[in-house]
Amino acid sequence: MSFLDITVFLANGFVISLIIFAVTLLLGIPLGLPIAFCSMSRFKPLRTISKIIVWIVRGIPLMLQIFIIYYVPGLLFNYPVFSQIDRYIIANFNIPTDGSLVQLLLVNAGGLVSVLIAFSINYACYFSEIYRGGIESISKGQYEAGYVLGLTKSQVFKKIVLKQVIKRIVPPMSNEIITLIKDTALANCIMIPEIIKQAKELAATQALVWPLFYTGVFYLIFVGILTVVLGKVEKKLSYFRS
Repeated sequence: MSFLDITVFLANGFVISLIIFAVTLLLGIPLGLPIAFCSMSRFKPLRTISKIIVWIVRGIPLMLQIFIIYYVPGLLFNYPVFSQIDRYIIANFNIPTDGSLVQLLLVNAGGLVSVLIAFSINYACYFSEIYRGGIESISKGQYEAGYVLGLTKSQVFKKIVLKQVIKRIVPPMSNEIITLIKDTALANCIMIPEIIKQAKELAATQALVWPLFYTGVFYLIFVGILTVVLGKVEKKLSYFRS
């Protein structure tokens, strides 16, 4: 294989990594907010349950969570849900055999769904703690000042608290987002053909080890782009200072 062929082969895997990254953010960021509110609820049973769930999700390695979601339904109900999705697609769709991105996505659709569920739940719990920390960092005096001005509780949150919270959570959120793109490599534990899995396949079939190190270039470029974008976002919010 030429250098260009290997780059395209790895790029197909990196697109799958980016899909995991994008969907996790799309689902995890909004899902983290209700989890955070539950963790701060005055209703003790709800608060306790929420905190226990967050503790479990944050305490168990993400790879193990992927295994749990992918394998446990089959073990409990004797029906491997995600494997059945793969079989259904293979049986009912005309899947190309050219090693293209379309083939990679269709053949591994069930496993990819399980990975997206695991990542979304995991990162939602991490984001929820960031949200909670940001909200609780706002002094009670600012709430009281808003009430004195005749604002309702929701108006105080939207007009006074929210913008300050956004400013405060951007740096830790940025760290989690950058960590997320690197964590997508864990998807290869159930044979999802993200970029690391693609590089391993080249090592096994072509006896080429250097593509495994070449994958670092893809990550570095994307992390560099993320760093610039998130830095600009943080700079735009710099006028919300305590």
